[in-house]
Amino acid sequence: MSYLFPTYAKWEVKAESGHGATLIDDNGKEYLDFISGIAVCNLGHNHPKVNKAVQEQLNKLWHTSNLFQIKGQEEVAELLVTHSCADYVFFSNSGAEANEAAIKLARKATNKHKIITLKNSFHGRTFATMTATGQEKIHSGFGPLVSSFVYAPINDIHALESLIDNEVAAIMIEVVQGEGGVQLLSASYIEQLKQLLNKHDILLIVDEIQTGIGRTGRPFAYMHYDLSPDIVTVAKGLGNGFPVGAMLGKASLRDYFTAGVHGSTFGGNPLAMSAAKAVLTEVFQESFLEEVRQNSEEFLENLRSTFKECSLVKEVRGLGFLIGIECQIPVDKILKTCRDKGLLVLQAGPNVIRILPPLIVTTEQLNQAIDILSEVIQEVSQEEKSSIEA
Repeated sequence: MSYLFPTYAKWEVKAESGHGATLIDDNGKEYLDFISGIAVCNLGHNHPKVNKAVQEQLNKLWHTSNLFQIKGQEEVAELLVTHSCADYVFFSNSGAEANEAAIKLARKATNKHKIITLKNSFHGRTFATMTATGQEKIHSGFGPLVSSFVYAPINDIHALESLIDNEVAAIMIEVVQGEGGVQLLSASYIEQLKQLLNKHDILLIVDEIQTGIGRTGRPFAYMHYDLSPDIVTVAKGLGNGFPVGAMLGKASLRDYFTAGVHGSTFGGNPLAMSAAKAVLTEVFQESFLEEVRQNSEEFLENLRSTFKECSLVKEVRGLGFLIGIECQIPVDKILKTCRDKGLLVLQAGPNVIRILPPLIVTTEQLNQAIDILSEVIQEVSQEEKSSIEA
């Protein structure tokens, strides 16, 4: 019997420990972890520098209040600002909270209430962020949602423009839709989006919860394009597993988030800041990011080459170490067989295998993952062929 609400379709794996890109279950079986806690453990499991930073802070101070000066907040905020287009930071405990802050700030700063997001997007599960999420399955069963969110199809600039009126405060996007099937915004779409933002004086919010903190080989995914968002949200990889999120904003927005307007009891606590500082100090090194870019590009090309002639694979796409393999069939069985063979990968919609290795993954581990994926997809392809022939 479990005393937990059944909100997750839990797998049979019971994780006990891990190191780097390796996860170990309660029976001692080792897995290549190409989920990374869903793009959270960007530095892998048990990273020594992150562990040391948190352990040192544990013996100093866990919590005070945001009424106090917290040195770590200033240090982490400086790292985030230095490596982004933003000027100020608000700390939260999660990505959903960061997106809540972004929505509130955009509405308050513009005195407008309408937010445009994209279909198949994912922005969280609080009432405002699940409404911002462009997926009916996330909305279903909860009654009336937060008003003034509307949705445009991805990469359709004309559909987006048709939704713009005088009440639009912001457009909220993911440069790569992770939960939505690893779908990339096109460069031409982003260029046209910029023109619309300028023409109508609309704020741009970029949700970097899954794509940020080096996941795509840049500090933030928007940096692959000539973009300068007004607001950026991060979480997941920011703490390498320690719960922490942040909303970054430009200087023009500062005076709309003053004392009493917004807050968080635990946001930016000393423990979270110790983890985040250690992560950013490591990830934001240009040599580290360059290695991520090189390794991920090679991995993506090897995947494409491997499955070029495979009839079961429709497309391999991605940016950095956020990669999707779209298949002609639901991928549940592929994921299960991969787990049996020691590789952990994830879904992004029914037909897409989502691959999120830690950024510190080795070439040997990447090649091993390709071997397992190739073996499993070939097996499933043969089974599908035999089933059709029968």
